[in-house]
Amino acid sequence: MTRFLIRFFASAVDHPFLVSAFLLVLTVVATIARHDPSLIRDPIDNLFANDNPAVIEKVTTPSAPPAAAVRTGRVAGGVRGGQLQINDNDVVMIIQSDEFFSSRGSEAISTIVDDLRSLSIVDQLFWMGDTPPINLFALRDAVLPKPSSSEQQFARARQRALEHPLIAGQLLSEDGQTLLIFIKLDWLFVEGDQETVETLKSTVTKTADRFPELNIDVQVAGRVPTTVAILESRDRNEKRFVWIALGMVTVLATILFRGLASVLIVSAPPIIGVYWSLGALPLFELQDNPFNQIVTPVLIGMVGFTDSIHLFLDIRRLRSNGMTSREAAKQGVIRVGLACFLTSLTTAIGLGSLALAENEVVREFGMSCVMGVGLSFLAVLLVIPLASASKLGDRIQTASKENVVDRHLARIGPLIDWTIRHHRPMGMVAIGGTVALLLVSLQMNPDQRVAMLLPTGSPALKAMETLDESMGGTETATVQVDWSKSVPRGSEEIRMVIAEAQAILDEEELIGSPVSLQRFIDVLPGDPDAAGRLSITELLPPPLKHAFYKPDDNSAVVRFKIRDVGIAAYAPVFKRIDERLNGVMEEHPDFNLYLSGRPIGRWKNLYQVVLDLVYSLGSASVIIFVVLTIAFRSLRLGLIAIVPNTFPLAFTGACFYWMGQSLEIAAVCAFTVCLGIAVDDTIHFLSRYRTDSEQMDQDDAIRSAFVSTGSALIMTTVILVLGISSVLISGMREQRIFALITCLTIGSALLGDLLLLPPLLAWFGKSKRDTEGTSEMPVVTEGDVRSTE
Repeated sequence: MTRFLIRFFASAVDHPFLVSAFLLVLTVVATIARHDPSLIRDPIDNLFANDNPAVIEKVTTPSAPPAAAVRTGRVAGGVRGGQLQINDNDVVMIIQSDEFFSSRGSEAISTIVDDLRSLSIVDQLFWMGDTPPINLFALRDAVLPKPSSSEQQFARARQRALEHPLIAGQLLSEDGQTLLIFIKLDWLFVEGDQETVETLKSTVTKTADRFPELNIDVQVAGRVPTTVAILESRDRNEKRFVWIALGMVTVLATILFRGLASVLIVSAPPIIGVYWSLGALPLFELQDNPFNQIVTPVLIGMVGFTDSIHLFLDIRRLRSNGMTSREAAKQGVIRVGLACFLTSLTTAIGLGSLALAENEVVREFGMSCVMGVGLSFLAVLLVIPLASASKLGDRIQTASKENVVDRHLARIGPLIDWTIRHHRPMGMVAIGGTVALLLVSLQMNPDQRVAMLLPTGSPALKAMETLDESMGGTETATVQVDWSKSVPRGSEEIRMVIAEAQAILDEEELIGSPVSLQRFIDVLPGDPDAAGRLSITELLPPPLKHAFYKPDDNSAVVRFKIRDVGIAAYAPVFKRIDERLNGVMEEHPDFNLYLSGRPIGRWKNLYQVVLDLVYSLGSASVIIFVVLTIAFRSLRLGLIAIVPNTFPLAFTGACFYWMGQSLEIAAVCAFTVCLGIAVDDTIHFLSRYRTDSEQMDQDDAIRSAFVSTGSALIMTTVILVLGISSVLISGMREQRIFALITCLTIGSALLGDLLLLPPLLAWFGKSKRDTEGTSEMPVVTEGDVRSTE
């Protein structure tokens, strides 16, 4: 099947007009998809909708929160419909000043709140001035007195606010210098997320400027600003990195091949492949993934360029041996096309294995790259033979036959000879070293942080850091307390269990601002631990009470905050809390206590990151091993390929462990991607070795494979490392981690293929019977390198 496919691509040279028309159609489709994918999707949907009359029309709300926003979590607060809501706000205004409880401070904050409420985009607003009273007679004391109040009144108000369980640590920092205003947007009046965030911030800033003596600082946090920061960074970096990658492709091709015709032929396929891939993303609604708009194009461009180099060098070599341009193009596809197909297949397998991951971002990234690899392979196998057989390729054999890599390749020859002569100790070093590095890399600990999604230095990230420092955390979690119907309504045991859960949280340093019904009981007159204290909570305002205690549902909650210091830091904390909650349940068998919330979910799924990596790498490794064994029709070669393909992953993992880095989602993606890319060079080397071993003895076959593919291997490695290293200047930490891992892995993969693979082939490549009569391997000379051209 594969040979038929390769011969089909080879025959495409004989039909240049059909191939050109096909390339043009794909380019037009990609162009339309990039500008308005609905022009393609809608006709297809309508075609299938004709067979299904029950199709439901999709209705969208203007500027509704994008799907990416859901991944970032929400920040708390609000009283709506008689119910105190904690987790349903779009924007959080962070206002900092030392003079809130003063005449001018009171005037400034009141004016800011009134100005925000007057905006049409603001549906609901909640701040400490809206907190329900907690005195027994529901008499409301002003949380923030009028500007005309005395200093003593402001001092008492400040003290009351810092003693209020719902204000202190929730709406006002414990030092009284950071104030939060929670906003729910009216999406009917929102024209754009970015414009909305700017409007809210400018409204508060303009008001604050009228009170310069207060030194008011304004920041914006919450779901919408976080989403805006992520999308802004993506849009800002998308074109820059794509152009950097494509520019580097062109520059490197110019340096390596010099001739204009060679540069155009080698550079065209990766550029076309990237363009097609960028058109496919919006067509399949994958453009909002944080990796797809930046990492995917760079990755696809570099992978396409590597196959372009291998195919072009072989065609140029055939031209130098006297073939016509058309025959050289055909034979080049037949000779190298299978290796290119295998490299694309194994890369797609490595990327496709990400579909096993639980994380949606990882799965989407894998699907996008699989599509990109397929389109890139199509561009290489169609464009290069077509261009090489045209007038553009008439003089490629007269271009510089010796590039900078070829001139120095012979210097590596003696090292390769030495490794083959000492293949047993070198093979033992290769296997033992790979195992040792793999054991070290397995010591990496998984971790996740919300800040990993945000651009470095962005206002949204700084706002998150402010919330961490001033308010005890950015995300909320709960201890859920449920009890059976056998527990009498208003039983003192309910209050005791809630109090015990509250006390457990109070003892943990990393737990911020825990608050429960017990907190309100503590501030009510009388002994907080006296019998019958639970009944007095009936006098509390219903919105306040029902936010923490719902007797009709036999449930209560204790809310707390966590800092964004990495979920791994909270693993022992949550484990201790969980164990102590189990102890409470043993003492109170009618009660069920458990941790809940997004941070808890990430903690419980913390090692899912490791499992995702194991599943994706494991499945990809097995499938790639099977593919190589079948393709080369040799179980021996399939087993040999394991070491040079495992070495770069183990080396990079060990380096990251020694650098003190954790195993993140970006690392899961990068390691799996690198497995697919690292095996590419091995395939080209083994493909040449397999062919040459049928015509010469083993050592000469290894030498010939090195001479034939060494130049291309070094070129492609340099191109991949330099191209993907452009992502290191990205503002997104995840993208920088991905790029660093990829560069380290690809660079070490070259060492594995040139220094570890030859001695392993010399040791295990053939049986003792096959190697009898092996002649001494000649030394690699500069003339040998030149003769391959």
